[in-house]
Amino acid sequence: MFSTPEYAAALPGAFKNFLDWTIGDAEAGSIYEKPAAWINTSTRQASDAHDELRRVLTYAHAAIVDRACVEAPVTESMIGTDGLIREPAIRDRLAHGLDVLAKHVGCRPLTETKG
Repeated sequence: MFSTPEYAAALPGAFKNFLDWTIGDAEAGSIYEKPAAWINTSTRQASDAHDELRRVLTYAHAAIVDRACVEAPVTESMIGTDGLIREPAIRDRLAHGLDVLAKHVGCRPLTETKG
């Protein structure tokens, strides 16, 4: 699961450099054929960064799980003094994306572990 800000209508350079290091078929640390998704919490959409992220992940042959990709704009007023998102609808949307990715990789979803 990735999350990145947009910088100058693209991925930030350091993040792109990180992705470059994950490219490689059988190499340790490669994202080749591994499930991938992203969370976009920007109030300004940041669609250019996520379009570029899709291109890089596709080039790296990552298995993009579209149903796990989440767009959930978060404003400052939605964040509590503890740093956590207070808005239930946003929390549910983010949890759903994580659950979809977890199911895709064969893990038990987060919603099943809530008491």
